[in-house]
Amino acid sequence: MRLMGAGTREDIEYVVTDRFWTVPNIITLVRFCLVPVFVALVAGEENLEAFIVLAVLSSTDWVDGYIARRFNQISTVGQWLDPLADRLSLMVVAVTLVVSGIAPWWLALALIVPDLILAGTSLALFGGSPKLQVSAIGKIRTALLLAGTPALLLSRVPGPDQQLVETIALCLLIPGCLGHLWASGDYLAQCVAKHRRLRRAGLDPRDRAGWSNA
Repeated sequence: MRLMGAGTREDIEYVVTDRFWTVPNIITLVRFCLVPVFVALVAGEENLEAFIVLAVLSSTDWVDGYIARRFNQISTVGQWLDPLADRLSLMVVAVTLVVSGIAPWWLALALIVPDLILAGTSLALFGGSPKLQVSAIGKIRTALLLAGTPALLLSRVPGPDQQLVETIALCLLIPGCLGHLWASGDYLAQCVAKHRRLRRAGLDPRDRAGWSNA
């Protein structure tokens, strides 16, 4: 199985469309709509139900991208909507778990601060996304976080192995957060390097139409 680009086919020529209502984009929106459901369940201390919702969110993280590549439904909207929805969802989930006392404070801090720095840098240099390729460490980081957060919530569901589940969750979240810091630093360096490269080529980093010449 491919770690990156799952669903990619060699027998078709991909076309990026401007359509909004594609199957992958609808899946992304449905997944994002589950986030407030998760928040409400945690607030109501319905931890088992919240775990199920979060497990669905985590386990389907790859589905929209897979379908887009498998069935040639890649869109300009999906290219920014999917990562944006994923990042916002993970941030909201982390803050919700920290505020509810389920997760340690460093989880939200490690996820939110790097993302805010990256978002601010991208807006300042490019006026939006610099359209960087997702790295392998970024994928691994995401997988660890998406597995660790539901496990941490599951450790609050009454059962005989709560301490063991919590230990497993932390063993996933700690390297996940460290990987997030690493990946964020790498993306930040790539962002600055791309900005300099475009400038040296005489191109405006805010003019996406000219990026193909870089």
